[in-house]
Amino acid sequence: MKLAILTQYYPPEVGAPQSRLSALARAFVRRGHQVTVLTAMPNYPTGRIHQGYRGFFRQEVRDGVRVQRTFIWPTQKTDVPRRLASYGSFLLSAAVAGAVRLDAPDYLLVESPPLFLGLTAVLLSRLKRARLIFNVSDLWPESAVRLGLVRRGSAVHRLSASLERFCYRNAWLVTGQSVEIVSDIAARFPDCKTLHLSNGVDTQVFGPNNATPAAWEVLGKNGRCIALYAGLHGLAQGLELLVDAAASLPSSANLEMVLLGDGPTKRPVVDRVRARQIPRVRFLGARPHAEMPAILAAADVLLVPLLRYIPGAVPSKLYEAMATGRPVVLIGEGEAARIVREHDAGIVVAPGDLPGLVQALSLLSSDPDLRGRLGGNGRAAAVRFFERSRVATTLIELLERSLHQPPGLVPILGLR
Repeated sequence: MKLAILTQYYPPEVGAPQSRLSALARAFVRRGHQVTVLTAMPNYPTGRIHQGYRGFFRQEVRDGVRVQRTFIWPTQKTDVPRRLASYGSFLLSAAVAGAVRLDAPDYLLVESPPLFLGLTAVLLSRLKRARLIFNVSDLWPESAVRLGLVRRGSAVHRLSASLERFCYRNAWLVTGQSVEIVSDIAARFPDCKTLHLSNGVDTQVFGPNNATPAAWEVLGKNGRCIALYAGLHGLAQGLELLVDAAASLPSSANLEMVLLGDGPTKRPVVDRVRARQIPRVRFLGARPHAEMPAILAAADVLLVPLLRYIPGAVPSKLYEAMATGRPVVLIGEGEAARIVREHDAGIVVAPGDLPGLVQALSLLSSDPDLRGRLGGNGRAAAVRFFERSRVATTLIELLERSLHQPPGLVPILGLR
């Protein structure tokens, strides 16, 4: 079987789609299939092309996967015009490079967002006569509306909604990263074949006993309870609430907060901490993904914040935190909150609830037995329900069964 993956995000970048898609590609290769990834020159999240990656086209092999990279105009800015310009540059370059360089696959899986990449995916799937799998990790344009990036009913919103319909209706299969995403699409587009394809986590990589002296040194372990946020510093995370909570803790609280990563909102959050002179908050730059299992295990509490409720949003860092065996403080609602509560893996705080967050941090920092119990519950749930290899196997077996069936048919098992 030949699988092509079209995505704007791929290693050596660090992030949720990069980790998930590269793991999926490796799983297909281990099964004996051929995988080609068509992606952009690495630039996320700094908005700068990584050293050694220049020009219009570059090809390399990573973990047995052939990776074809093409031009993108990178930006870290969050305003709509520059964001659309960046998306559009890769949309066009991927269409040209894919048409010329991409061997005809049996399946073409495209990662959304960016939603606009669906135009290139539909074009290439028709040109290469491949079955299109449209993978939805965030519901767009709904997520953009919830984050205040796009006004509901505006021209951009109407255009995006039309494009969403176009992509779903031209897909052989639509996969979603959460149950809420799949349910939403199935309700609005009942003719679409959908499959829940969870982010999941590699529980052999992320575990409670992975901390190393080097990781403790990175976090500056000094006897205090370390509450760690590791990930993108972006609009959807609402990191201002975290630092405000740190500032509101009583001076006797045995807690230090570490924010690790980069992104478009890091500078304003750093300035906020400096202006308020919050001594218990420290910032660290992004670290290679290979270091993250040890760094997460070196922390005592893992923070998973969302600015507001976004339908279908279940951050991949939630699964990694649970697999690490550390208690989670989730700022969020919906499916992510249900997972934490259902498995008793941490404490859920509503978005914007500063007193609730202060209370959660105070409680966990003062009660190591509670931290151990909640972390153990999360680890058990991750192993039982969210192991990434089983998630990948579900998709692989579906595509294997479908390979020699008529294009209009999708095996019913596992679909809704």
